[in-house]
Amino acid sequence: MVEKGGFYIIKEEIMPEILKKTVKAKELLKSGKAKTINEATETVGMSRSAFYKYKDYIFPFYEASMGKIITVSLLLEHIPGVLSAILDEIARAHGNVLTINQNIPIQNMASVTISFETGNMTKNVEDLLAIIQNTDGVQKVDIVAQG
Repeated sequence: MVEKGGFYIIKEEIMPEILKKTVKAKELLKSGKAKTINEATETVGMSRSAFYKYKDYIFPFYEASMGKIITVSLLLEHIPGVLSAILDEIARAHGNVLTINQNIPIQNMASVTISFETGNMTKNVEDLLAIIQNTDGVQKVDIVAQG
């Protein structure tokens, strides 16, 4: 049995369309592109009643992760400067690195775990992780914890 009030991370690809529309409507309101709930819901093609039903229960990951500690697991090629480039990206986003754990490279690949605070970040976590994933020498990025 699932307890009430539990949280889950769900990939957008499998989310029902109504939940995606709810998030889009909330983003329109937050950005000021829509001035009213009615305008936002009409723009995304959903009813106001559905918006009200879901609005308090769905949030983009970056909203739920602000002011938290995020732990990411990375698989990096054993190339000089790869870890430094990742740390630079976190610093540019004003993330505060708390721990770094790097294993000895095996077959030219190193496993690294980084924990950082997101409270003062100027980028959302999703955007930062996308930048890190696209950094030369980064093979894989996974969020392993959020607290």
